[in-house]
Amino acid sequence: MAEQGGVRWKRFGLILVPVAAMTSLLIGATAQGVIAATFVVSGNSFKLFAGELRGQGFSLAGDVDRTKKGRLIPVIVAGVQRAAVTELCASALVKTPVGTMTIRLTGGQGGNEVTVDDLVIDVTVGQTAASIRDLELGRDASTLDAVPEARGPAGTFGGQARTVTLRNVRLSARAVTAATFSLPDLGLRAMRGEHECY
Repeated sequence: MAEQGGVRWKRFGLILVPVAAMTSLLIGATAQGVIAATFVVSGNSFKLFAGELRGQGFSLAGDVDRTKKGRLIPVIVAGVQRAAVTELCASALVKTPVGTMTIRLTGGQGGNEVTVDDLVIDVTVGQTAASIRDLELGRDASTLDAVPEARGPAGTFGGQARTVTLRNVRLSARAVTAATFSLPDLGLRAMRGEHECY
């Protein structure tokens, strides 16, 4: 007798939960500017790629992220007050009962632009080509005002600039928050195996 088709709900849940969580992180964080700048991170990094990011108001500060188990992860908190992004890709690897799965989000393809307000990224490793105007380095991180959501602890190193243009951006990140995140061409895929953005 042929086996009847059906949904394996436990397996479906294991795949759906991380997809929903990452989608909420990058899209659902549109709480009209009223979102927490910090939260408990998963402990896993994910990759971000952008062909180009043009921003008004830019800041950098050192800080730490905390996992649920209390592990502290040093990060560079990078903030952009208002940004236009092309060729955006975010990818995360997730362990599942069927092996490693890649979750990929894309936007700003084919001439479209992703727009973001009050973007804050907790970066562990980054590489890009940069053009920066009106740079201030060595400023106390608690006094940064270019992106208030991205201030650091008092007495620590910080920097900011009036404008920034980044090209071929490659980041390994622990967290992203934004007041608004507009993707006119959002793409979302879950794929077996490792298919990261870069």
